[in-house]
Order: sequence, then structure tokens, then C-alpha cells
Amino acid sequence: MKQQKMTRGLCALSVIALSAVSMAFGVAHKRAAIAQAPDESAVREALLKSASTFEKNDLAEATKIWVNDDSLTVFESGHANYGWSDYRDNHLGPEMREMKNTKYSFSDIKIHLAVKTAWATFKYTISADVGEAGKTRHVDGDGLGTAVLEQRDGQWRRRSK
Repeated sequence: MKQQKMTRGLCALSVIALSAVSMAFGVAHKRAAIAQAPDESAVREALLKSASTFEKNDLAEATKIWVNDDSLTVFESGHANYGWSDYRDNHLGPEMREMKNTKYSFSDIKIHLAVKTAWATFKYTISADVGEAGKTRHVDGDGLGTAVLEQRDGQWRRRSK
């Protein structure tokens, strides 16, 4: 009888402790989700702004979205660019100059956050008039992309493509 009371008491104590741990975890998880919401929104905004700067062929604004140092790495179409100046001068700038009437958009954006780093996967569509050898042709395309962003001085910047 004494042992039954002790067993019931331990059972009740275990249930109370488990409930407390579960509640604490739930509160902590909810706080983390609430804290991530502004960052997720800011990451999404940075991604959409990077697409907008490309559409507008606005290299000056793109400079505000991409990291501007040697940590930038871009792999695209079987080619690699290392550092902002390499990407800007040998890829992004020339691409912007040859494309007119550009439409570039992202959809189905999935954002993942880890402290001051974020990565996003997305679908993209692009259309533009491309000038080559004195002739203009229209191109349409779509695909899948991944972007890595880093928070620097309170601003999310693209670090890779």
C-alpha cells in the first residue's frame, strides 16, 4: 500500500515535470518563430529586390543587395565567379547591358534561417530582348535557384547564387 502511494506520487510528479518541459519547449519554439518572422520577411525582400535590380539593369542598386567583397561566389551555367568585382565586371554587368525589356521574377520562395545566415530556394522566370552581333532576339526561360544570404550591419545581402 505504501509502495502504491509512492508509485502514484512518482507518476504524478513525472507527468507534471513532462508537462512543464513540454510547455517550456512550446513557448521557446513560438518565441523563436516570432523572432524569425521579421528576418524571413527581410530575406524575402532582399531576394525580390535583387530580381528587381536585374530587371531594371540597375547595377548601382544591385551593389546594395550583393556582398561587395571577395566572399561572394556565383556558380551559373558552368562558370564560377569569385568575389564581387569578378561577378560585377565579368557576369552581372555584361548580362545587364545586353538584356533589354527584362522581366525577372521569383516564386515559390522557401527561406531557411540560421542566426545571421539564410538560404532560399525558389523558382524563377525570365524574359528579355538580347542584343547579339547587332541583332536582337527575344528569350524566355525558367528554372530553379538557390541563394545564400548573410546579415551584415543589420541588412540581408546575397552572398551566392
